[in-house]
Amino acid sequence: MDIKDRLIELIRENKISTTEVSDALGKRGHIPGPLPITSSYHLAGEVHFIYTYAKSNYPCHEQVQHIPKGKIVYVHAIDCGNNAVFGDIVTKYIMLYKRTIAVVTNGLMRDAHRLVKERYPIWTCGVTPIGCVNAKPDTPVPDEVPGLCEKFHGSIMVCDDSGVVLIEKSDINEKLFDRLRFIELQEDIWYYCMDSLKMSTFDIICAKKYLTEKGLIDPSRLEELQRLK
Repeated sequence: MDIKDRLIELIRENKISTTEVSDALGKRGHIPGPLPITSSYHLAGEVHFIYTYAKSNYPCHEQVQHIPKGKIVYVHAIDCGNNAVFGDIVTKYIMLYKRTIAVVTNGLMRDAHRLVKERYPIWTCGVTPIGCVNAKPDTPVPDEVPGLCEKFHGSIMVCDDSGVVLIEKSDINEKLFDRLRFIELQEDIWYYCMDSLKMSTFDIICAKKYLTEKGLIDPSRLEELQRLK
């Protein structure tokens, strides 16, 4: 199993939140805008990038035919204004027939009543009844598409109720794997200190008394914490 698959497995099995992933990335990775249409999902997976532009979803229809199963589909809308990139029928095709994990877009979606009823895992910047047109754009593909594809395609996305965090390809490494394990262990210790030892958040997070006062935490856990740091 390569490092990308190991990271995805670690995040899924431990339900590592977008908050924790962002912390592991040094307070980075948040994709501003997209929020879940339906709550209580925690999903992570490799990104398959598609795009659309000029208030047309013709490019989407072209590209979704070739989506491989098991991916998070990221739809980047360019100059689509307040028009939805697509709605229920494309979402159903992507989720049911292409067997993808989730849909994330920096644009808008429509058919919100259907999307919510079906509880599709979608992260979007909002909803509207007005969709993009189906006609092929009469302008060339925007210049920024290759750069966006390089950034998103093959990266990892983590999606939950707080939004979306992107782990770019340059961050997919053993260092991040250890950072995520460190943050998970640290969180366990912090909650133990608050719930069982009744320590204040200042003593836990700022003063880190669990590191200086002996006997509070199992030494083996502290050794593991230090090793992963």
